[in-house]
Amino acid sequence: MVEYFCDTLDNGLRVVSVPMPYHHSCEVLFSIGIGSRYESRGKSGISHFLEHMLFKGTAEYPTGLALERAFESLGGSANAATDSETTSFHSRIHPEHLGSGIALFASMLQRPLLTDLELERRVILEEALGDLNESGRQINPDNIVAQLLYPNHPLGQPTVGLRHSIEKLGLAQLKSHHAIYYTPHNTVLAVAGPIDHLQVKTFANESFQNWVGDHAPLPKPWTDQFEKAPRFRWVRDAGSQVSLQCAFLMPGRNSDHAVNLRVLRRLLGWGGMSRLMLRLREELGLTYAVEAMLALYADTGVFAIDLAVSPQNISQALQAILELFSELHQTPVNDADLLHTLASYRYDLDYSRDQVDEMALRYGWSELTGCKRTIEADLAALEQVTAENLQETTRTFFTPDRLRGAVVGPYTTGQRNATETLITAWRP
Repeated sequence: MVEYFCDTLDNGLRVVSVPMPYHHSCEVLFSIGIGSRYESRGKSGISHFLEHMLFKGTAEYPTGLALERAFESLGGSANAATDSETTSFHSRIHPEHLGSGIALFASMLQRPLLTDLELERRVILEEALGDLNESGRQINPDNIVAQLLYPNHPLGQPTVGLRHSIEKLGLAQLKSHHAIYYTPHNTVLAVAGPIDHLQVKTFANESFQNWVGDHAPLPKPWTDQFEKAPRFRWVRDAGSQVSLQCAFLMPGRNSDHAVNLRVLRRLLGWGGMSRLMLRLREELGLTYAVEAMLALYADTGVFAIDLAVSPQNISQALQAILELFSELHQTPVNDADLLHTLASYRYDLDYSRDQVDEMALRYGWSELTGCKRTIEADLAALEQVTAENLQETTRTFFTPDRLRGAVVGPYTTGQRNATETLITAWRP
């Protein structure tokens, strides 16, 4: 069964459609190959800044309010997100107005006015301040751990940008960034809903036939050049708990281990029956919630564990986490746990077929990144997962040399020393 259709227009724009005939809304999503890993330190945050600026008005809709009203008149509300490798713009659109919805995005992407620069700079600086404490120190564990995993590389910079860079970015830099990266070759349009592929392609041609631009430059590659020892960063901050994150450096999304990592994420941190929740919450009562997160980039990745815990329990919580990884090193996952995890994964894949936003994101992202993962391909990959595969992946990547972490909160020197001793001694 064909899950989606894709054509490339003469100018290089890829057009993806996911027919979902029994739905009553369309999701229109534009994925662009630009994010924070493409940025130098002096231009840190420029991709996120530009994403904001595209909402400030266009040639056809001269103010942000006019643009928002236009989207709402079509049954939508435009939104956007910037991450390390991509920027996306998306909105729900009523099927009767699909052509007008695509034309609205064409106005945003091709003809932004980039007005109210200083006003938006203030907004973004406020957003960036959310990651800093009153002393100006970084307190977002994601950003701290990224700095440790990717020193001297753009992947170690926060997506929102560094404050000194945000303060200096100018209109000429934003226009140049737009001209280089917002090109048809670097963009995928994905539409999911009760639509016809030929109709989507026709609408795209009408709105984007005059859009031109070169292929965008590639980002700085990542090579595994980092200090081969566990390393944690400690930041004192006010509060009654500490935020604890421990993370491991992973391979990229095209690695043979990628499907195993997605299964391990679910086994460890997906739902109330996950091993992290059972151990840290149900058995030890150390935290209200604990999560496992996985981010796979083109050439590297991160597997992270996040939780909030009382300062006096930092060492016990981390010891429990490391013990779980040691168990996975030493003992293959039992049949019951593996079958339960794989069944849950399959259910979620099936449920995603009912979500127009998930379908547009899945297949738009697949075309943009070249990592083409249909649901059927994911289901087939799960059939190949074995306990021995998972153990091999664990032994390869969940190792002391790949471990980095952050502790943010009101810890004492004694608590830090005890935890550091534990980290140094860990040998799975």
